[in-house]
Amino acid sequence: MSHEQEMIALKEKLAYYERIIKTISTPIIPSIVPKTILIPIAGYMFRERFENIQTKTLQYIGDHKEIEQAVFDFTGVTVEDVEAFDYNELAISITNLNSSLRLMGIRPIYVGFNPRFIREIVHASIQVDIETYKSFREALNKILVESNQFIGIK
Repeated sequence: MSHEQEMIALKEKLAYYERIIKTISTPIIPSIVPKTILIPIAGYMFRERFENIQTKTLQYIGDHKEIEQAVFDFTGVTVEDVEAFDYNELAISITNLNSSLRLMGIRPIYVGFNPRFIREIVHASIQVDIETYKSFREALNKILVESNQFIGIK
């Protein structure tokens, strides 16, 4: 194999792995609570990844018209994962995601923010108007209570 062919093969392999990473970096999971999806977010945060989360979520909701709530779970995001992502920029990205979902008639809910993230947002006097809960379970319980539903174990 020539050097040129090897470079082409490596570029194709790199593009293939980038597609895999984009696909698995934003899983969207239908919840046990009707009309609700969970988007678990874990690991390193950067602008392109957050844009991918927004795009993939909006596409999913566009394809699944029955969805009414989207729960974004940041429990898996550590302080180190957001250190390189400016907190102001992250807050703006969350606000934009929130606005996009509301325009689609979706209730966005956020859970699992770590204390440092919250402290940095408050310290920077960044205005973020979002619905938050400590945990995924707490958010689901709130949705169930509001809709007068319960989940029984059989």
